[in-house]
Amino acid sequence: MLGPVGAGVLGTVLPAFGYLPAAGLSTLSFDPIIALFDWPGLTAAVRLSATTGLVATSLSLGIVTLTLAGWHGTRPFRMLERLLSPLLSVPHAATAFGLAFLVAPSGWLSRLASPLTGWDRPPDLLIVQDRWGLTLTAGMVAKEVPFLLLMTLSALGQADAPRRMRVAQALGYGRITGWLKTVFPAVYAQIRLPVYVVLAYSMSVVDVAIILGPSTPPSLSVQIVQWMSDPDLSRRLTAAAAALLQGALVFAALALWRAMEFVVARLGCLWVERGNRGVADPVLRPLGLVLGLLSALAILAGLLGLAVWSFAGFWAFPDAMPQELSFRNWNRYLPGILTASGTTALIAILATGLALVLVLGCLESEYRSGRGLTQRGLWLIYLPLLVPQTAFLPGLQTLLLSLGADKALWAVVLVHLVFVLPYVFLSLGDPWRAWDRRNGTVAAVLGASFWGVMWRVRLPMLLRPIVTTAAVAFAVSVGQYLPTLLVGGGRVQTLTTEAVALASGGDRRAIGVYAVAQTLAVLLPFILALSLPAIIWRNRRGLHG
Repeated sequence: MLGPVGAGVLGTVLPAFGYLPAAGLSTLSFDPIIALFDWPGLTAAVRLSATTGLVATSLSLGIVTLTLAGWHGTRPFRMLERLLSPLLSVPHAATAFGLAFLVAPSGWLSRLASPLTGWDRPPDLLIVQDRWGLTLTAGMVAKEVPFLLLMTLSALGQADAPRRMRVAQALGYGRITGWLKTVFPAVYAQIRLPVYVVLAYSMSVVDVAIILGPSTPPSLSVQIVQWMSDPDLSRRLTAAAAALLQGALVFAALALWRAMEFVVARLGCLWVERGNRGVADPVLRPLGLVLGLLSALAILAGLLGLAVWSFAGFWAFPDAMPQELSFRNWNRYLPGILTASGTTALIAILATGLALVLVLGCLESEYRSGRGLTQRGLWLIYLPLLVPQTAFLPGLQTLLLSLGADKALWAVVLVHLVFVLPYVFLSLGDPWRAWDRRNGTVAAVLGASFWGVMWRVRLPMLLRPIVTTAAVAFAVSVGQYLPTLLVGGGRVQTLTTEAVALASGGDRRAIGVYAVAQTLAVLLPFILALSLPAIIWRNRRGLHG
């Protein structure tokens, strides 16, 4: 994890100070930094990145906390969990396109509201790509709520939540107040790193910002990509300086969030000492469920809108549905989709396979040596997710360019591996460690070697979490936009890069086709992950887990 990130940061720092031998520049200077601060849109871009990240992370964490505090363990929560869990795999770009098609002035919501409002043409409102980034923030919230919800559900098992809640309710505390005072502190300690990942990603996201964010000026991360794509090599120096600023901005936000944790912890202690039993619970409880359902329904309605547009013929405003549905759009774009799908699948399969081999080796070594993962090791695994992509990928691209390895498929696979491997380790680590060691002891008594225990006992019993992890890794690889764009030099075409490239054209039918294809590309592996263990072990119920 240190190698690619460190090399990328080095490749960013040197051009930021004017050193780029590939462009004939071999002397250090502050000209790129001066050029960056002379850019008129810098203040707005920095403000947009900071506010989007902080607000999106706060809202996502708040929605997840309210939903769990008020409804965990109930039937409505189980329904909400079934809705949100599959949405974790939906790529960010597809989610952003779906939301844009939903809330745009000519989007589905305006069409459905037109009989009440009397609109016969789209209202003159700047909703998508608004200058304050409100739609961008909403898109990030809708996508990050499922992620934080699943991370929190995993942490609840280590927080002894049922016992804590029984004690709180026995003392007369309301459901939400008791959960916040007794369970939330223990849970947050477990999900702190995922929250940091959400903050870092929300501040530096590129594909969602291109689709939903403003363009005059864009967010700092989008501007970095535009400068990196400029034919003028001097712009790469300005992009490197902006990448350093982006990294500093994210780490400043992380430091601010950490400082706020201490403030909230202190205020929380005072709140606990006052003994408030929960006067606002009757209001907060339904609010949490409504916000959770709204996050899920926004994504589902957006995906449905994309599917309709992919089959739509003529569709005039304010009609709620197109006048014609056909396969004409799919037939038109099918050759390009098949080509992009092949490249997407190849990269994802190779990155997923390499990540599984490396992680299984690490976990098996951990099992045999009896030495668990330390907190420092956990931070190293999270490192590529905490460091903004725009802070080290431009430098990594510059280094690959100097080595002549840019635009190579294997380079894209290796860069995808950097982002896939942390998710594989975090998804597979807990099931691997929770495996009952007595099964291995019995197998060893019967004469099995270490390798025999692994291949003939452990891996078959852990087939379900392994294939589920592989599906997660595949989805992460499919959704990678910036690594594919920069390291592939714009010549490695995947479903994600093609879909985002269509955003500037405004052809909703083409966008719908590619976004649906991208969504199907990540949903099919999850369907296989659910069905494969049940088929293989249909006569061996004990191996289904």
